[in-house]
Amino acid sequence: MSEERSLNFIEEIIEEDIRSGKHGGRVHTRFPPEPNGYLHIGHAKSICLNFGLAKKYNGLTNLRFDDTNPEKEETEYVDSIKEDVRWLGFEWANELYASDYFEQLYEFALKLIKKGRAYVDDSTAEEIASQKGTPTEPGTPSPYRDRSVEENLRLFAEMREGKYTDGEKVLRARIDLASPNMHMRDPLMYRIRHAEHHRTGNTWCIYPMYDFAHGQSDSIERITHSVCTLEFIPHRALYDWFIEELEIFPSRQYEFARLNMTYTLMSKRRLLQLVNEGFVNGWDDPRMPTISALRRRGYTAASIRDFCERIGVAKRENVIDVSLLEFCVREDLNKTAWRRMAVLDPVKLVITNYPEGQHELLEGENNPEEEGGGGSRQIPFSKELWIERDDFMENPTKKYFRLGPGLMVRLKHAYIIKCEDFVKDESGNITEIRCTYVPESKSGSDTSGIHVKGTIHWVSVPHAAKAEVRLYDRLFLSEEPAAEGRDFREHINPESLQVLPDVYMEADLARAEQGRGYQFIRKGYFTLDKDSKPGALVFNRTVTLKDTWAKAAKKG
Repeated sequence: MSEERSLNFIEEIIEEDIRSGKHGGRVHTRFPPEPNGYLHIGHAKSICLNFGLAKKYNGLTNLRFDDTNPEKEETEYVDSIKEDVRWLGFEWANELYASDYFEQLYEFALKLIKKGRAYVDDSTAEEIASQKGTPTEPGTPSPYRDRSVEENLRLFAEMREGKYTDGEKVLRARIDLASPNMHMRDPLMYRIRHAEHHRTGNTWCIYPMYDFAHGQSDSIERITHSVCTLEFIPHRALYDWFIEELEIFPSRQYEFARLNMTYTLMSKRRLLQLVNEGFVNGWDDPRMPTISALRRRGYTAASIRDFCERIGVAKRENVIDVSLLEFCVREDLNKTAWRRMAVLDPVKLVITNYPEGQHELLEGENNPEEEGGGGSRQIPFSKELWIERDDFMENPTKKYFRLGPGLMVRLKHAYIIKCEDFVKDESGNITEIRCTYVPESKSGSDTSGIHVKGTIHWVSVPHAAKAEVRLYDRLFLSEEPAAEGRDFREHINPESLQVLPDVYMEADLARAEQGRGYQFIRKGYFTLDKDSKPGALVFNRTVTLKDTWAKAAKKG
């Protein structure tokens, strides 16, 4: 978006920090995903915010992987995250991992034990949950809370050495069992996990909890503004407590509203369910909200950045209509997508007075929205064409301006034609439309004096490229598929994917480029899918030309 906008609340904080000389006027942010799945559109908002703040204030952004949960994390996810961030148009100052700090975090834990601020607990997970109390009742101390510093140091060292099984012992911070903030009631710092880590292998069998690793990693990297979503507000007190007790660089956490969007799931757990239960064909199925799925569907990085800019940064949760995201990609593709003709539901049209065996090359702009049209392409024209079945009506209504018996229409970039006759098969289906053309009516040099109201697209039969086209739509019928008490799987749109196996399109689409947007004239925006092979093209519909869901809502 080019128009000026007011500062969001995080920018106001940063500008005040710069004015006051806090952190020497530095701005250093980080994007800290856990590599346990693919990033989705909600992460895109965080990426654009963190990298955007650093860019605006001449700062730096670290890409730090929060890899403290070895059972769920994989190098595949690390690679996909890096690809997504770069595709969105950002580059990180440093590529870091929480696992880089395992030794330092262990030393931090020893420091807290020596200060009497951490202890080894033999209680079970159920017992610890019970000891925490309730929001209205204080917790009760663990029977192991008053172990000596020496015993805690010995037991923690033995935990590291692998002497205990998973869940047999944990390390807890010794804070305040009566705190109104449940996160401050002796939270877990370390747990035992005998699992191979994607980077450190089997070097470690104890792993820090998120709340212990996160703030300390920020501090080690001297992050000035640690931006996260609103659900981490209750964690802020613990974030600050660890930093103060350890007397390390005072990174500071700031919270903004996460992205909630209609007709969309933002939970990795639920998205994984969709994949595992076969409702979609993988994490990059174009109906998914993952960045890799949006990219495969034909969304552009520019459109997603524009979307994130438009929704802004707020302190309160709200729900964004998915139609805004669709609007942003339409806006971008309108300016960048090459125009091409493709017939999705073909019926043959024969121009009876066009010379047998002749063909000619007509000219069409690549994109009239670009200055100078973005160049042009040549379009083969011949006696036999494919047109859309619904561009012909046997008994046309009064305001029908396309083809019907005796009606005239212009072929896009070509000639005016008149329907003379048509042929049906035994089942009553129209198999061929017979027309005559007006030779003097060629687009760009029309001297016929004939004016027609309708224009239709077409593809030359002998020159056509054939393709499979996948028409994607919203995956859910409900605006809130995961609302309380709902099973989101019951709200899946059975028509979210329609496959058209026999689509004919302009010949040069046989050389279509993956990653480029194409507007199939009158039909929508499309892109070449990764499943395509020479001679077996596959195109995905990115979005329709207009918001068809808004029309449906009005009718409803």
